[in-house]
Amino acid sequence: MKFEKIDITKENVNPFQRIGQDWMLISAEREGKVNTMTASWGMMGVFWGKNVVTVGIRPQRFTKEFVDAGEFFTLTFFDGERKEEMGYLGKVSGRDEDKISKVGFHVVKTDEEQPTFEEGKMVFVCKKLMETQLNPEEFIDSEVDGRWYPQKDYHHMYTAEVIAAYRIEQ
Repeated sequence: MKFEKIDITKENVNPFQRIGQDWMLISAEREGKVNTMTASWGMMGVFWGKNVVTVGIRPQRFTKEFVDAGEFFTLTFFDGERKEEMGYLGKVSGRDEDKISKVGFHVVKTDEEQPTFEEGKMVFVCKKLMETQLNPEEFIDSEVDGRWYPQKDYHHMYTAEVIAAYRIEQ
């Protein structure tokens, strides 16, 4: 397995496919331990003159503690493969078991010493720029609150600069 550094501005990355259809893993390290979660919501674009991503993490997610603990997190993409494993990683908490080992994934580090997975196809290394919690008083579409937040567990939104991107070659 090797990493090939890529120029994200020259890649044809369709965020609707990558995030919404293929899904991604949000991963971070804290005190030498890695945790991850599956996400199918997020955004990619340019903000503040930087190539950025925005991802949402609900407050009860264990991965949030890992993302909050450091300056970086990663997004790993699998090209629509490994949906069963990603489904498991999205449903089971790393508080309860070593879910990464259970699905047979292997943690590896990028050149920036950030965690990703040998089984992935592409990874973005993301440096946090902003965190904000969604506020239901700011929802313009009144259906959003009732439909997506019946437990009032509003996402914390992290906007981060993509400081490096890699293809993962097996």
